[in-house]
Amino acid sequence: MRPLAGITVVTLEHAIAAPFATRHLADLGARVIKVERPGVGDFARGYDERVRGLASHFVWTNRSKESLTLDVKHPEAQAVLHRLVLEHADIVVQNLAPGAAARLGLSYETLAATKPELIVCDISGYGADGPYRDKKAYDLLIQSEAGFLSVTGTEEEPSKAGPSIADIAAGMYAYSSILAALLERRRTGRGQHLDISMLESLVEWMSYPLYYAFQGAPPPARTGASHATIYPYGPFQAGDGKTVMLGLQNEREWAVFCKTVLERPELESDARFSTNSKRSAARNDVRTIISDAFARLTADQVVERLDRAQIANAQVNDMHAVWGHAQLKARRRWREVDTPAGRIPALLPPGSWEEGDPRMDAVPALGQHTVSILTELGCSSAEIARLRDATAI
Repeated sequence: MRPLAGITVVTLEHAIAAPFATRHLADLGARVIKVERPGVGDFARGYDERVRGLASHFVWTNRSKESLTLDVKHPEAQAVLHRLVLEHADIVVQNLAPGAAARLGLSYETLAATKPELIVCDISGYGADGPYRDKKAYDLLIQSEAGFLSVTGTEEEPSKAGPSIADIAAGMYAYSSILAALLERRRTGRGQHLDISMLESLVEWMSYPLYYAFQGAPPPARTGASHATIYPYGPFQAGDGKTVMLGLQNEREWAVFCKTVLERPELESDARFSTNSKRSAARNDVRTIISDAFARLTADQVVERLDRAQIANAQVNDMHAVWGHAQLKARRRWREVDTPAGRIPALLPPGSWEEGDPRMDAVPALGQHTVSILTELGCSSAEIARLRDATAI
């Protein structure tokens, strides 16, 4: 028995934020019914064709779901959707354009009047009110509005994060908020309206840079892959041209680094480098010292010294290396899931279960479950055929 077995989620979702949240609910055993536009579906299905003809974004965020195609603007399809929600749903999730769900009769106020135990989670770029409510919000735009771009990249040019972190942040807060609302419902018997903003989610993730710039103080500089305020912390090149990532956190580690890795113990007492703030201010000098020492060593030799000194370090892996990562393999973190294009590997959700695995069922084809769900709602074959002829499904 998985934790959310018996819980049904009806979701009108596209792209990343909401699908990411509901996939995690599915991982925990919830039944997730994904309502998609007939013929097209979630527009993330068309982002690329990199996974045996399927979109990389879609296969990542949509396993273990059922796909129901409904033209939600069609009156008969709307009636089906309302029946599905009121008769079966515990949770409704949507990240449609601002106001669209309300126009479909899916606002929390409307639904809770009939079904007060329902949990409704609305995910948007900027939230349900305020002057930015109706602005379009894509991940890069939120990274910009939240200040992320101002502290990420090089001195010359800002850089976006590779993954869609604004979507991911909003998806994770939606997921955790839904779990909290389920616990609250168990206590009170009532549902909850959750208003999740991508902007607010990513601003929360801005963490120390926001406070570092408190009351007009200068914000952290953009320093590429190096840490903006801790040094040495970042990439350094070895003599064989390979890059080693390392990080020092305190003065004890700096002393060991000087003695064991650099083999220059006199630097420990050098007043120029006696604190992290001083090392960070003198990072050009520190970088020259480290680069000179590493130039005589291969990357493997550098790592051997770092490991001997118990200094944190890492390889700079590309995506191909991550697929074959020895630690993930040793911990048996890969499983296989079905898709319309065949079986593909999928990473177990982070966190280990004492008994069994999270649910990891197939990625659905568009409309794969339409007939079975409509039949469950009591529609006859003739009614389903009529809905299809009317292009309602």
